[in-house]
Amino acid sequence: MPLFNAIDGFLFRYDEVTDAAPHLRDANNLKRMFIIVVFAALPSALTGIYFFGWRGFMMILVSYTVGLSVEITFSVIRKTEISEGAFVTCLLFPLILPPDLPLWMVGLGIFVATLFGKEVFGGTGYNIFNPALVGRVFLYVCFPTAMSWNWVQPMSGMGGFASFRGESLGELTGSASSATPAADVVTMATPMAAFPSAEQLPSLVELFLGNIAGSLGETSALMIILGGTILVVTRIADWRIPLSFITSASIFSFLLHLNNPAAFPPLGYQLLSGGLLFGAFFMATDPVTSPFSKPGRWVFGAMCGFLTILIRGFSGYPEGVMFAILFMNLFTPLIDHLVLHFRFRGHGR
Repeated sequence: MPLFNAIDGFLFRYDEVTDAAPHLRDANNLKRMFIIVVFAALPSALTGIYFFGWRGFMMILVSYTVGLSVEITFSVIRKTEISEGAFVTCLLFPLILPPDLPLWMVGLGIFVATLFGKEVFGGTGYNIFNPALVGRVFLYVCFPTAMSWNWVQPMSGMGGFASFRGESLGELTGSASSATPAADVVTMATPMAAFPSAEQLPSLVELFLGNIAGSLGETSALMIILGGTILVVTRIADWRIPLSFITSASIFSFLLHLNNPAAFPPLGYQLLSGGLLFGAFFMATDPVTSPFSKPGRWVFGAMCGFLTILIRGFSGYPEGVMFAILFMNLFTPLIDHLVLHFRFRGHGR
C-alpha cells in the first residue's frame, strides 16, 4: 500500500540521491540532517514551555498532527516517501507564534504552510519560500489582532511545567472563546512593540534568558544561540548566513541609534529581542530557500539583516524578520545566478 511504503521509506530506506535541494556532500544524509535541526530547536521549545506553560506543547502537537497529515496525504497521492522536512517545519512553526494563539489557528497555519508553502511547488526541495514563514504571514494577514496583541507574560519559579495556561482544549471545538486569552493570563507588550511608547523595558539579562513576552520559541537568546551553535558546528547551517545576518543588522542598528537614540533601540536590544536570532539561525539558513553559493550566502544574510532593521525602524510593523527573509527568498535564484555569472564570466567564449 502507498501509505505503508511511504512510512517505510521515512523510517528505514534511504538508497537514492535527491533530485532537488538540499544536496549533501558529506557523511550526513537527509534523515540525520533534519534530526539534528529538530534536536537543535528543542532547547527553545522546552524554554517556551517553561515560560508559557504546557499549552506550548499542545501547539506543537497540533502542528505535528495537521502538518504530518497533509504530508502523508500528498505522499500517498504521489506515491513517494514521506519527507523528513515536515518534522522540522512542524516544530519550527509553533515556535514563531504567540503562545496564546488559539489552537485552531495553529492548525490552520500549519495547513497553509505545508500545502501552499511546500506541496504546491512539488514538495520538499522545490519550494521557493520558507514554509513556516508562509504559514506565519498567512496568519498575520488574516488574524492581525491575534498575532500582534495580548502577548502572554512569562512565568517564574516552577514556570510553565506546573501550569497549562492559555485557553482550554475546548477552543478546538468552539466551546471556548478564541478571540481573547484566558482570564488568568496577564498580557503585556513585546519588547520591540514597547520601545516606541517608552514603556518599561526588560533588561538585557531578561532578554538573554528569555523571561520576556514574545513568540513561543523566540524569547530566549541563550537557547537560540545554543541551538544555532549545534547547527553551525554540525555544518547543517552555513555559518556565513547567520554571521552576515547579525553583522548587517548590528551595523545598521548601531548607526540608527547613534543618529537618533530616542527613536531607535540600542544595539543589544535590537539583537536580543524579537525574532532576529531565531530567524538568523533557523529560518534564513534553510538550505532549500537560501543560496547555494558561498558569496551568495553572504549577500543573502546581509540583506536579511538590513531589511529586518529597516522594517523595524521605518514601517508600521515592530518586527521585520519574517518579511525580510521571505523577500530575500524571492531573490535566491537571482543571487546565485549573478554569483556564477561574475565568477565564470569570460569562460567558454
